[in-house]
Amino acid sequence: MDISRRQMMMATAAAPLAGRIEAALPAAAAVRPDDESHWTKIAAHYDVVPDIIQLENGNWGMMALPVLETYEAKVRQVNRATSYYARRGLTPDLIAVRDRVAAKMQVDPAEIAFTRNATEALKSLIGGYNRLRPGDAVLYADLDYDSMQACFGSLKHSRNVDVVRIDLPEPATHQGLIDSYEQALKANPRVRLILLTHLSHRTGLVVPVREIVAMARARGIDAIVDAAHSWGQIDFSLPDLDADFIGFNLHKWWGAPLGVGVIYIRKAKIDLIDPDIGNAPPFPANTYARVHTGTVDFAAQLTVPAALDFQESIGDSARAARLTYLRDRWAETLRDMQGLEILTPADPRLHGGITSFRYTGHNSASDNIAIAKRLLDEHRIFSVPRNGPARGACIRITPALFNSADDIDALIRALRSIGASL
Repeated sequence: MDISRRQMMMATAAAPLAGRIEAALPAAAAVRPDDESHWTKIAAHYDVVPDIIQLENGNWGMMALPVLETYEAKVRQVNRATSYYARRGLTPDLIAVRDRVAAKMQVDPAEIAFTRNATEALKSLIGGYNRLRPGDAVLYADLDYDSMQACFGSLKHSRNVDVVRIDLPEPATHQGLIDSYEQALKANPRVRLILLTHLSHRTGLVVPVREIVAMARARGIDAIVDAAHSWGQIDFSLPDLDADFIGFNLHKWWGAPLGVGVIYIRKAKIDLIDPDIGNAPPFPANTYARVHTGTVDFAAQLTVPAALDFQESIGDSARAARLTYLRDRWAETLRDMQGLEILTPADPRLHGGITSFRYTGHNSASDNIAIAKRLLDEHRIFSVPRNGPARGACIRITPALFNSADDIDALIRALRSIGASL
């Protein structure tokens, strides 16, 4: 099959998808986040297990049915043509997908490369960062992702640096978060690199990355940003962060197949990240040379445009507003409930759709495992306990576009019921 015929087949396959999305989804403009009639139509594009209320959608995002159909077609295409396609037509197709993602991010395509997930992207950034010298220090916080904390911890041995950990304030405020990092940097003047998690997988707290990056940069300190959960959950573009090194996922809030992440390195800072040891010189001055994944699920990467098409038909601001609405419906309703602690503030700058809770005095890992079990066994609500916050374990609630207001109201009833029995 030559390239022109292959491209024609791909275009033919894409047309019905675009048509189905356009026909099924109303225009995103002026859509209200509480318009259940509209969002029920969106939810119909997801094949959800019927006997539970799924409120643990942070692990990865479910593909919408049109995206799943595209993925299945790409799997068949790659499986049938194998290396005949991979060695003749795959590269330009993947470059086109990369360019589409870069345009969505509003960055130069040479500044990004695909990884299998945000963890792989961030490992490449942390392990490849070459500015550290013996006696320097690095800094991370209690709400950062476990694997990234481990990566920073490993720098103590691999780069002979000190590792500083801070606990973010709870409850948090916008200025309080900035002040926490500023105080930590003043107290630890040898810090040369910090880790910032834009939206915490533990509690859903959104950190003011742009302000903290600017403060660090003014002190000659670089920042690596974990945006695994934020891009697609909250409405922002990559330049809004003004960060130099970022790791992303496309299989969480963009609904791409599992196994697609993105690494971003600002072009002007490319020399601060070493080329991956799996790559051979000469090394081009681009991000692609800073990561080496080997053979991956090509079908998953080829499906990314379909995922973006589907999400763009909903609208970035509409999607973010809906997720925030579902979060606010339970979190703000129950914020003053005695004995219940809501772990993200009401300030809309500091949360998206994810928010965690704990019952006062029930802050051990075992406590929260037991409470999550009760939510499932007694109320058919699936959630996930999270450890790591300095003030104790919690339970994370993560809505998705297929969740309804009724799902959230069931959660409210369940939390009141369980709280009354503790």
